[in-house]
Order: sequence, then structure tokens, then C-alpha cells
Amino acid sequence: MKPPQPAATPINLNDFEVEARQKLPKEAFDYYSSGAWDEITLQANQAEFRQIYLRPRMLVDVSQRTSATTILGQPISMPILVAPMAFQGMAHPDAELATARGATAAGTLMTLSTLANRSIEEVAAAAQGALWFQLYVYKDREISRNLVERAEAAGYKALVLTVDSPLLGRRERDVRNRFQLPPDLKMGNFSSETLERFPQGVEDSGLFAYVAALYDTALTWKDLEWFVSITKLPVLVKGILRADDALRAVDSGAAGVIVSNHGGRQLDTAVPTIRALPEVAAAVGSRSLVLMDGGVRRGTDVIKAIALGAKAVLLGRPVLWGLALDGAQGVQSVLETLHTEFDLAMALAGCATLDAITPDLLAPER
Repeated sequence: MKPPQPAATPINLNDFEVEARQKLPKEAFDYYSSGAWDEITLQANQAEFRQIYLRPRMLVDVSQRTSATTILGQPISMPILVAPMAFQGMAHPDAELATARGATAAGTLMTLSTLANRSIEEVAAAAQGALWFQLYVYKDREISRNLVERAEAAGYKALVLTVDSPLLGRRERDVRNRFQLPPDLKMGNFSSETLERFPQGVEDSGLFAYVAALYDTALTWKDLEWFVSITKLPVLVKGILRADDALRAVDSGAAGVIVSNHGGRQLDTAVPTIRALPEVAAAVGSRSLVLMDGGVRRGTDVIKAIALGAKAVLLGRPVLWGLALDGAQGVQSVLETLHTEFDLAMALAGCATLDAITPDLLAPER
């Protein structure tokens, strides 16, 4: 079978991926696109959306529609945010600066990764729009405290604490490639050699070795309470897949949770996020913000996530494909392509507003 050919102009998010695969170096594309072990969860994140069917309403006036919403007090044009993603300099020289500009142009917000190639301060200066900061927890708590303080000082609007990565998932494509950052790239939020670059000479993924050496494997709910206590910013907990964990997160002071399996990159065969979402939303949706990521590729996916209890979704890999193809404009194009699909799906489903996207739009399971 011949591989898929790129469209002259991408018309959907899958087209962006086909073109990006041809443009990016193999090591970079594999890093961005791969999942853990057999990549079962990676594939299931998208496949599970396809098992959910819609029951559209007819004869509804959809001549005037709005997909605008507000997240933690921040108005945005659509319930689609940019997820945190590391090492964007492998996709484009402007790295996270371009992603921030593209997200701002599309009317939404970006979440900056701890492992960004550009610094908290550089991205804040480039964004001209709302930003969140995603935090990994290092064994040395002062490293994490410093990141929190810098994000707060630079005007970020929320912290996203990722809790599913005490160690790195076994991403076998990276192992085979012995993944390392290109020599001209470093982690922009750090200045010491130990923190800004991977260990050298490892017979494995350099990122795996970095995480094993520096991340805190003893993280507990008490540590979440500590993070909440040291910042004025709302703290969201990313990596939740169970109702009991969602309840503990909110009870520990979190302003919300992000239902996520890290894009299928951590524990393989972990539950697809759209399947985990209803349980979490039922547990804490009346008390806190509930978001989700993983597998969103179509406007109908956004409808399904909202109908199952998410306030909004976070988009990951497709943003990188747009970044690779055309920098900030590519990011904007990806986000606007999905936004356009979502608006059309709303109209065809009989929803003029986000409030009309309710659970009864979903067909019962067989």
C-alpha cells in the first residue's frame, strides 16, 4: 500500500500530519508522534472517539452561533487550548515563541512546558495573550519553586502540574533512535548543564535518562497541597484518569483537573481519555474545572468531549505539525481548521451555543 500523499493545502488535521512527517527529521517526528510500548493507548485515544455516535437535533435555529467561552476567567474564542509539549525547537526555529503567537492569533491560550526550548520570560514577551505554565516536579524542590515564581512574575494565568510522569514511559522509537536534542537546542528554562541538556553517552533515550536522574518519584498529594500553598495562581492537575484521584486533587486545593494519559506516552494500555472523562466529570465537575486531552482530531471530537463533561479540550500533536510546516501561521491554521470544523459540527448537531452541547446528543452504547 502506498503511503498517504500530502494534500496541496491541508484541509484537516490529518493532512497536516502527513505533510509534517515528510518535512521533519525522522528522530524529531518519532519523538513527537510516538507512544509507549506497543502504542495501544496512543491509538485508542483516537479510536475511542470513533465509537461514539451523535444524535443531532433538527429544526433548531443555528443561524447565530458562538463557540466562545471563558476558562478560569480568561475569554477565549473556542473551547480548544494548546497542550504543553516539549522541545518545539525541533519543529521550527522560533519554537514556543511561534506557538504562542499562533495561539494568540487564533484567540486561545497556550500551555508552556517545563521542557520548552524557550524560556518562561521569552514566551511571555512573545505571546500577547494568555498563557499557562506546565510543571514537572524535580527532586530539588527549589528548582520547582523557582519555576513557579518565574511563571507568576511573568504573568502566566495558571499552573498545570503533571502528575503522571514520576518516570518516563518506555517510548521504543526514541530508544531505537537514542533520542537526543540537536546540539543547537537546550531547555530554555534552565542555565546549568545538568538541567538544560540530556546526559550524554547513554544507550537509550537521553530524555529517559534525564527524567530518571532528576524527577521526583516520591510525589504525593501532600506535595500538591504544597504547590497550591506557594502560588496565587490556580493549579490544575494533569494526568487524572480516575474519579477518586480527581476528588483527592480537588480536596487538595486544585482548581481543576485535566483528564489525560499523556498522549499515550506513559503507561501503555491506560484507559483512553474520552472513556475516562465521564467518571471524572461526574465526580468533580460541579466543584471544579474539568478539561481533557488525547486523540482530538475532529470538530465532532470536541462536541463529544463537551457532552461528556469537559469544559474544553487541549490539542497537542496537530499543533506541532502546523508549527513544523509554517511556524506561527501554521499553528494558527491548525487551530482555526479545528475551530471551523467544530462550528460546523455544532450547527449540524443543532447547537447554537456551548450550553446546548448536552449528554443527550450522544447515542446510547449498544
